[in-house]
Amino acid sequence: MTTPESDADAAREALAALRAEVAKAVVGQDPVVTGLVIALLCRGHVLLEGVPGVAKTLLVRTLSATLALDFKRVQFTPDLMPGDVTGSLVYDARTAEFEFHEGPVFTNLLLADEINRTPPKTQAALLEAMEERQVSVEGTARALPDPFIVVATQNPVEYEGTYQLPEAQLDRFLLKLTVPLPPREQEIAVLERHALGFDPRDLTEIKPVASAADLAAGRRAVARVHASAEVLGYIVDVARATRQSPSLQLGVSPRGATALLAAARAWAWLSGRTYVTPDDVKALARPALRHRVGLRPEAELEGATPDGILEGILAAVPVPR
Repeated sequence: MTTPESDADAAREALAALRAEVAKAVVGQDPVVTGLVIALLCRGHVLLEGVPGVAKTLLVRTLSATLALDFKRVQFTPDLMPGDVTGSLVYDARTAEFEFHEGPVFTNLLLADEINRTPPKTQAALLEAMEERQVSVEGTARALPDPFIVVATQNPVEYEGTYQLPEAQLDRFLLKLTVPLPPREQEIAVLERHALGFDPRDLTEIKPVASAADLAAGRRAVARVHASAEVLGYIVDVARATRQSPSLQLGVSPRGATALLAAARAWAWLSGRTYVTPDDVKALARPALRHRVGLRPEAELEGATPDGILEGILAAVPVPR
């Protein structure tokens, strides 16, 4: 007979195996993989940002191969229409009725590749799906599968032909993860794999090691992770400090504070603890908040970055003992 504790332990082992399985195809990027696992546990969405060629798409494809979940990919382009993502009503001449044809958003894991290359109208088509887990067409709401997670990618250095995501949509992402260029040793390891015949388009060697049941058990365990009043107050103090920072014109909303709490609880559980520490909050503050703050123009001219501002705030806000 299984218990909640045994189910949670099995889920933690499955997610640890997931990270090891992803490493078979993607060298390094362990923090990014951990962030994606945290999002899976929180039923949250992720924005991946990195220059071309750092394996953003390969990372998500590999993650989907390790999960026994439905996966679909949409290449966002300037001519993509909202119905191409959500689905649309199509007239059937045989029945003389309109039938709803589901779009790629009806899946468990959706890769929205280069999301900033499509116009705001199509970007906004994802808002309801990301927040409400449903799609409304002609007044009828259709529920999306559970779990439903969007992983979107974007290029931070190329601006021609792109459309910046609005704050309202950025706020729907639980985490914004930056995918860095690998250090020299890891880049050599990448070349060694390719020299031995590795094909990033062939992921047949990647096996499913975690299921929807593992994710559900992990979510139940994360919901039991305790956050003390002092830790809750610390999260609120960090969020309020962003609203008072002279370098920021947009601070973190209460939704951002709840996202930080959720991510910190998931990280605490993955670390084998049943309670959240201030260090958990510090570890997740940048990925959970960097896309929720807006720099003032003068701060940008001085070379300030959201991560740098958040680093200063974390250093200044008193940590509970």
